[in-house]
Amino acid sequence: MFKPLPMQYISLKVLTEDVPLVAHLLAENGMFNPETTEALAEQLPERLGEEYRNVFNQARHRLEKILSRCSLTVPALLESPIFQKLPLAQLDQLNQQLGEIWQQFSALAETLHQLQEQQIAVKQLLETLQKFTALDVDLSIFQSDKHFLNLHIGTVSLIQFSHLREALALAEHFLTVFHQDEKTVYVVIAGPLEQQEQVQGVLEHANFQPLSIPPQFHHHPPQVYAELTTQIEHWQQKIQDLFAQEQRLAQQHRQTLILAHQTLTQAASYVVLTETVRGRGRLALIEGWIPQEALPNLEQLLHRQLQRPLVLTSRQPLPAEYPQVPSVTRHHPWLATYVTLMKNYGTPRYGEFDPTVWFACTFILMFGCMFGDIGHGSVIAGAGWFWKDHPKLKNFTPFLIAAGLSSIGFGFLYGSIFGFEDVLPAFWMSPLHDPELMLTIALYWGMGFILIATLITIFNRWQEGDYLNAWFNHTGIAGVLLYLGGFYAIKQWMSTDNFNLDQQLAVFLPLSLILGYKWHENKMPFAERILVTLIEGLESVLNYLANTLSFLRVAAFSLNHVALAIAVFTLADMVGYPGQGLVIILGNLFIIILEGAIVTIQVLRLEYYEGFSRFFSGDGRAFKPLIRGLNQH
Repeated sequence: MFKPLPMQYISLKVLTEDVPLVAHLLAENGMFNPETTEALAEQLPERLGEEYRNVFNQARHRLEKILSRCSLTVPALLESPIFQKLPLAQLDQLNQQLGEIWQQFSALAETLHQLQEQQIAVKQLLETLQKFTALDVDLSIFQSDKHFLNLHIGTVSLIQFSHLREALALAEHFLTVFHQDEKTVYVVIAGPLEQQEQVQGVLEHANFQPLSIPPQFHHHPPQVYAELTTQIEHWQQKIQDLFAQEQRLAQQHRQTLILAHQTLTQAASYVVLTETVRGRGRLALIEGWIPQEALPNLEQLLHRQLQRPLVLTSRQPLPAEYPQVPSVTRHHPWLATYVTLMKNYGTPRYGEFDPTVWFACTFILMFGCMFGDIGHGSVIAGAGWFWKDHPKLKNFTPFLIAAGLSSIGFGFLYGSIFGFEDVLPAFWMSPLHDPELMLTIALYWGMGFILIATLITIFNRWQEGDYLNAWFNHTGIAGVLLYLGGFYAIKQWMSTDNFNLDQQLAVFLPLSLILGYKWHENKMPFAERILVTLIEGLESVLNYLANTLSFLRVAAFSLNHVALAIAVFTLADMVGYPGQGLVIILGNLFIIILEGAIVTIQVLRLEYYEGFSRFFSGDGRAFKPLIRGLNQH
């Protein structure tokens, strides 16, 4: 629960002809992460099944493209009591069949693409035609030169429009507006051809932009619209016919495609395993990681199913290998949302503390403390329960219910229900009436949070064998002593206005240990070494101070929650009857949605930056087991 599962590195030596069956058994076990070390690759350079893998990948790619083009439902693969290897010749034959089927689908897809492009082009013409609908003229007159009439169609800015109209009137040309938007006017200009040169200068001065009339617009706009609409319907019917042809083609080859899917699914684990298997002659070596608890079952399975000899050895990972060991974590399904949020920050290293449970508990407590209200919490928990069967939101059900129940619990402690603080008596205290106590609680909560995070850091460094770091770094035991000593010194100084010897020793002794460690770690020239050591020591002190003060937002948002409710009630009183109730309802919804989201973000910030950044490297390797099916990691 608090650490990834213990892992074992196994080496399995088998005959090459048994590798397909071994791959099937490892995938059936579902707990083996294959891996190849550089040393193994050098000792056994021969890679098994390379040609097989190439043919398989080509066949799978073709099958995926075919299935993406049709709505064929492939039944789930049934368990077979007897494993059967797919020979390379049979796989190559299947690949050829899929290639022939894909050629048929590809031809339809190419035709479909051309039709869709034509349909899009016609739709674009329709959009262009919208600007000309007010013109009651044959649009073809704008597509050729005129012998007796100077004719222009285009756009001019709204600012230049009035000046252009006046100038054209002097040139014996009239101007007609047929479309207009916020900044642009669409106009038709007509006049005698003798004034062409003078009008051209006027148009250039007004920054007139000519419009190009598409050659398809060779009638009045309504007639062009009808023609284009007919074309779209024609293309759409052809597209529907092509879709129907694809479905008929899929049904025609249904049995072949289903068989291909099931055959490739059975062979997939062998193909994936051959990427890491090395061999020489008839001997093959398979290596990788497996959880220690799953090793006995795998060993029994292999000895029971393989008829020929095998050699299976295992060992624990070395401390130097920890960064490369995949992490396997297991948690209750109710923690799924918190696992997702934790993985957004990173994957825990092997041997590191797994923060999921700690993250879930502290998140729930801080959310309730910052958003304590019986009514608002009930709405949040109710929303989680209401969406428990929703395909996309059901994973958030435990998260919302837990956050809502925490909010309800703190709502009873604060005596708050939908912002009303005079309905129920507070079991503990009201944040608004005792803000100093709320700030004190937030301060102590932050100190406890940071201390636990630092202790986890010490645990992680100790597990890695980095004992100097665990003892003397600012995130080690010396850092804990500095934090506690600093708190003692500041508290005594604020109480007595003195900074005595015991307070000085409480701060400077652990700080000296930290500076000594920094000096030891910094391998720099003497002057730079002094500067960097002093800066890092100062940064250690400031980090503890800033991180602690950051938790005052827990108190700030609990006060903000009450202040928002007061603002809603004040606005409701200003509105008066009968809108008062509506304002209170909408105001409470606003608080639940907006402030609930803000509080969630603030809690995540505290978890990530004040917690995870202290002890959680987040650069671990995810466990990727060999499994049955085409969707291999």
